[in-house]
Amino acid sequence: MHPDRRLIYVAVFAIMGLSNAVIPILPELAARYHSMYGEFASSLLFSGYFLGALATMLPFGILSDRFGNLKFIGLGIALTVVSGVFIFLSENLWILIFSRFVEGAACGAFFPAAFSSLSKCKDPGRCMGEFTFLFNAGLAAGALFSGLLADIFLKSAVLIFTLFALLSGIPLLYRLEELFNPKKTGTNPKSLSGQDSLKSHFKHSFIKITGLISRRNSGIWLGSFLLNGAVGVLIAYYPDYSLEILSKARLGGAIASLYICAMVTSLLAGRFKVKEKTIIRIGLAFSAIKYPFFGFSSLGGGSGVAMVGFALAVARMNADRGLAMGLFNTTIYAGLSLLPIVAGFLTETLSLKELFLVNGCILTVALLLKN
Repeated sequence: MHPDRRLIYVAVFAIMGLSNAVIPILPELAARYHSMYGEFASSLLFSGYFLGALATMLPFGILSDRFGNLKFIGLGIALTVVSGVFIFLSENLWILIFSRFVEGAACGAFFPAAFSSLSKCKDPGRCMGEFTFLFNAGLAAGALFSGLLADIFLKSAVLIFTLFALLSGIPLLYRLEELFNPKKTGTNPKSLSGQDSLKSHFKHSFIKITGLISRRNSGIWLGSFLLNGAVGVLIAYYPDYSLEILSKARLGGAIASLYICAMVTSLLAGRFKVKEKTIIRIGLAFSAIKYPFFGFSSLGGGSGVAMVGFALAVARMNADRGLAMGLFNTTIYAGLSLLPIVAGFLTETLSLKELFLVNGCILTVALLLKN
């Protein structure tokens, strides 16, 4: 296996594990601020991570085209470790929210570069499937360990995955010359010489974005936004919904079931011999039709299929890979961050059970889009 691919696979498991280790313990982390902010405290703590990713995905994706993917993979790992340390040490809500924002920025650096690297594989479908498998394995492990260990020490899983993220970056210590030597990163020498300024690079990239955000591709961007928004709403508010009926271990297991199902289906989707838009439709149909009956497992299984399809569709667009993958990941984290915030306002008028019914309607809208 190529060293970059191995590094990406190990790192994505650690990064996603840490990102989800906070979810089962959200009510406890925000408890002291609940009387002041209500459910909105948990919503901010949940969405801070996704807002950080949303703000940085596209800029970092553009920069990875210019300076090389490996630098931003390394930056993502480093920022993940820093955020994990602050989450572990602090009890202040605003420091926790800022740390979650930094954790999201780490994903903003890591994911466009990782997707861009994997899109160059000989079999990109298989690589995307394996990457999505490990992505969801990390999320499942983070939720599961957090739930199981919360009674022993609330932030046990945060510490575990912070250390894991630190260990995942060790191979980069042996590649420092490759990280800082432009000739070995594939960077365009013209860019580094100043003939192509950073400002003009961004200007040129944003002009290209207008071509990517076209009517032809609108179903891909909007479908990804709505699907991930539905996932975000369910994960953000289920801990509060189940507070009186599920133990932390059972809650962690319930959330983990979403990612376990996504792990299985993403591996299968990566081997489908059909067009990527057909893969997307299969995934969205599975989510929308079965969500009212099976909740986490159906949403996980359908999203695992659909996300492989979305990634393949974006990888095959005629555009710079870092730019296209940055835009794709922006739609993911826009859904994960913005729709839970909107849902936070709706909790003033809707019960959580009613909110989850609205969530099912979002999936139906995503399915009806022409992808």
